[in-house]
Amino acid sequence: MKTAEIKQRWLDYFEANGHVVVPSASVISSDPSILFNIAGMVQFIPYLTGREPAPFLRATSVQKCVRTADIEEVGKTTRHGTFFQMNGNFSFGDYFKREAVRYAWGLLTSPTEEGGLGFDPDLLWATVHEDDLETIDLWLEETSIPRERIQLRGNEDNFWHTGQPGPGGYCSEIYYDRGPAYGAEGGPIADEDRYIEIWNLVFMEFELSEVRSKVDFDIAGELPAKNIDTGMGLERVAFLLQDVENMYEIDEVFPVIAEASRLSGREYGADHHSDVQMRVVADHVRSALMIIGDGVRPGNEGRGYILRRLIRRAVRAMRLLGVTTEVMPSLLPVSMNAMKHSYPELETDFDRISRIAYAEEKAFLRTLESGTQLFETAYEKLEDSDKTISGDVAFALHDTHGFPIDLTLEMAAEHGVNVDEAGFRALMAEQRTRAKADAKAKKGGGHTDLSAYSALLEEGRSEFVGYDDLEADSRIRGIVVDGEAREVLTTGQTGDLVLDLTPFYAESGGQRADVGLIKGDGFTAKVLDVQNPVKGLAAHRIEVIDGEIPVGADVLAEVDHEHRFQGSQAHTATHLVHAALREILGTHAVQAGSLNQPGYMRFDYSYPEAPSAQMRAEIEDVANLAVRSNYEVGTEYMPFEDAKRSGAMALFGEKYPNIVRVVDIGGPFSRELCGGTHVGASAQVGPISVLSEASVGSGVRRIEASVGMDAFRSLAAERTIVSSLSEMLKVPGTDVTDRVSELMVRLKDAEKEISRLRSQQLLAQAGRFLETAETVGNTLFVVADLGEVSSGGDVRTIVTDLRARVSDRVAVVLGIGVSGGKPVVVIATTEAARESGAQAGKLVSAASSTLGGGGGGKPDLAQGGGSDTTQIPAAISAVKAALT
Repeated sequence: MKTAEIKQRWLDYFEANGHVVVPSASVISSDPSILFNIAGMVQFIPYLTGREPAPFLRATSVQKCVRTADIEEVGKTTRHGTFFQMNGNFSFGDYFKREAVRYAWGLLTSPTEEGGLGFDPDLLWATVHEDDLETIDLWLEETSIPRERIQLRGNEDNFWHTGQPGPGGYCSEIYYDRGPAYGAEGGPIADEDRYIEIWNLVFMEFELSEVRSKVDFDIAGELPAKNIDTGMGLERVAFLLQDVENMYEIDEVFPVIAEASRLSGREYGADHHSDVQMRVVADHVRSALMIIGDGVRPGNEGRGYILRRLIRRAVRAMRLLGVTTEVMPSLLPVSMNAMKHSYPELETDFDRISRIAYAEEKAFLRTLESGTQLFETAYEKLEDSDKTISGDVAFALHDTHGFPIDLTLEMAAEHGVNVDEAGFRALMAEQRTRAKADAKAKKGGGHTDLSAYSALLEEGRSEFVGYDDLEADSRIRGIVVDGEAREVLTTGQTGDLVLDLTPFYAESGGQRADVGLIKGDGFTAKVLDVQNPVKGLAAHRIEVIDGEIPVGADVLAEVDHEHRFQGSQAHTATHLVHAALREILGTHAVQAGSLNQPGYMRFDYSYPEAPSAQMRAEIEDVANLAVRSNYEVGTEYMPFEDAKRSGAMALFGEKYPNIVRVVDIGGPFSRELCGGTHVGASAQVGPISVLSEASVGSGVRRIEASVGMDAFRSLAAERTIVSSLSEMLKVPGTDVTDRVSELMVRLKDAEKEISRLRSQQLLAQAGRFLETAETVGNTLFVVADLGEVSSGGDVRTIVTDLRARVSDRVAVVLGIGVSGGKPVVVIATTEAARESGAQAGKLVSAASSTLGGGGGGKPDLAQGGGSDTTQIPAAISAVKAALT
């Protein structure tokens, strides 16, 4: 029976028994403290706990779930997987234990021709909590199961609670006996490999007053409304009904294993190590497919990091199987075809899903080669007594090559060594500290001690009136300098002023802060910046122009009108560009960051590949058409859930208050949650001139544009450049591009010819290096000290030519030169030399470490370099010594 059919039979059965079929929630958890949904009951928690009234008395679903706590165990055992599906039926104060037992037994044991799953009732066992004698009677009354196949267990196995005070209750589980070939007799308490749990019935009937542990808690009494939460693991039932060994071999998973086997030439089932890698591939490819399908993109934090890790583990598992080319274009479509019967939207959305997955694989493959080389070099240098990769190496793999620490740990485990995780964590902490310090320095000094601001916040929040007024009468509540409260500031001094109300917009949401003046009786201060050192409090960084400013003084706060207007232009332009991106590239092009300041906007967005030149032009056109349309820009406040239902865009991962501000531009054209300032109508933005569009990270791109008068100036500057080039090249402005392209082609041809002539000149001199070759042991050692070279390619050309001339001998050729002020070393070995033990990669490592650098490669040819040219003679000697 196919997995999709099992799923449909489940839904049909419970719908026929009065349950409302509820579609699976997204695999992304709505709870910000949880990355992914890990159980079928998650979307029903508000109803089960009584926080919200249930819209139905009975429900059933098949929920998409992801668990990654045991990701390292995936494939090593046949019980661990990341993506899985949980079938559930739920009662919210309607039926209880008797009906739950009856429904479970009915579906499991009814013949397939009657819509059931057709399990042999003589092979089913049940477990019941040792104190839940009522349920024992119900099993005996409602089913044909004998008493000897009902086993009693304690809190550890058969009591459910959330880990906190609240609802809880007994569980009753159903197990299937796979037979004596899979383990010992005696039921689930004897062997849970032979007896597989397939269904868990949770009876929520108690109110827990205190929970100290899984097994230690206090029951305050019974719940006023008793609920049912049951779950059946779809993959477990599928492998039993499909008569295969485990969940990796079911119809929705095994096709990927088969494709991995085809690509690698390894037979599944032939050896344990290959089987593990194929199972990792099958599980992770399917999980990545489902996670991307629900809107997650690879990243360095949270869900994005989990997705990135899954894809990279799958790719690396294929490399361990011997496949070094791109594999996702072969594997992902297979997984989609296996899953589309259960989730047809995967096929509809596959173009988007595949672009994201393929781009992530390409990015990883670019770093995998160099990172693996660095790891192997570090491993080779370990002494026999030292079985630990240093924290420095682990940090370099992460920082330079994009290797997550868990990948380094896996590679180390495969080589039988450890990793200095503590050293790695310390270096990561140092890097974060430096980054924070740099960010504060760029702000002109950061807030390190927030106690003075916290004390002011206790007196009340800063009231922002700047949406409606750019000038306001206010009072100075506090002065803070370098984290300390002050009573007064005098001419020339700088510090932070906290006002009881302010028209100044504090930097947030990508919008730079307002500037302006704060005036009082006998003093004037220039506002340089406004920040929120603690949430709810605005600190105005000021410089006193003249006079003395005391705490408690009445002031007039004046925002620079032109600065605010231009900043608002840029912020509204950002919304227009965002809407244009989504119209041209698709709704999966979503915001990943922004910066808005007078005359300039920068917008980062998630997208797996570079838009074409035509797409970029269309994005600019759509944004400027919105400007021309003079859409009204309106704002309104509403509950967060209402805002989402109205179609307002919310940034993924952001936390929003219960009441949010919605900025609406032209009705459906743009509608976003935003706290920034905006112009009154889109025509006030002025022209938007795109300056650049480029990648700023894996799967994240950045578009920059000038806005308003700055856009006019940018276009005028470009016109001047084109005019100058037209005059210099003696062609009309419309032909400048073609003329420059022609000149570039001619320049490249000339450079190729120069390079060819240089190579010929070097090769003509190569013979002289053979004349000075010496024999080290039984090896002919040829040294080509080339001095200044244009690139490492020149060195490689000489070395490979010299090796060809001595290919019939036991010979090692070392070429060394200086390019760009840094030494470059290339070593090649003949076949006979390799048979005698000489390996180019190890020899290059010896030379490069002497030069203050690193390198590596294959046994026949390797390249490296360093930074110290004075050590070239020593590097040559190091290689010579290694040959003795």
